[in-house]
Amino acid sequence: MNTKIFDNQIKNEVNFDYALRGSERLETNIRTVLNELLIGTFNQILDVEQNEIKKGPLNNLSISELHAIEAIGMYQERTMSQVAADLGITVGALTSFINNLVKKEYVSRQRDEADRRIVRISLTRRGKLAYRIHEKFHLDMVKHMLLGLGEQENILIGSLQKLTEFFDSKYSFNP
Repeated sequence: MNTKIFDNQIKNEVNFDYALRGSERLETNIRTVLNELLIGTFNQILDVEQNEIKKGPLNNLSISELHAIEAIGMYQERTMSQVAADLGITVGALTSFINNLVKKEYVSRQRDEADRRIVRISLTRRGKLAYRIHEKFHLDMVKHMLLGLGEQENILIGSLQKLTEFFDSKYSFNP
């Protein structure tokens, strides 16, 4: 493409952006701010979560391992296939996490007696403690977020539900 044509195309697009009427410009600004808030919040949650893990009793776990512990759950055995599906990863990828979690004594693993192809996993006492600590982190985060919201709570919940529905419909790993 001729650079002069390309430069003119960019100028036209920029001029179009500036030509937006006041309400359209405001909507664009709101979208930009919301996008920055979502990305920033997501990254901050991951960073804080990782830093808190490294400071506490779970300092030998990664975020991914903690999420595997969360997916296994507290009270019942689950199959590797069930947990992998919940996490949106392959059983092979989960096997790597589970191998580490078994070595670290957070997870126990056994083959099904009736069908040896099925591998069942569950949390050990140590794994259940890790689950509770991680759950408390998330509960504290939500509790703090809800402080002082009142009626705005429904707007926030509705907006987050819309976002979740968008991800489920457009990017769902489990059809």
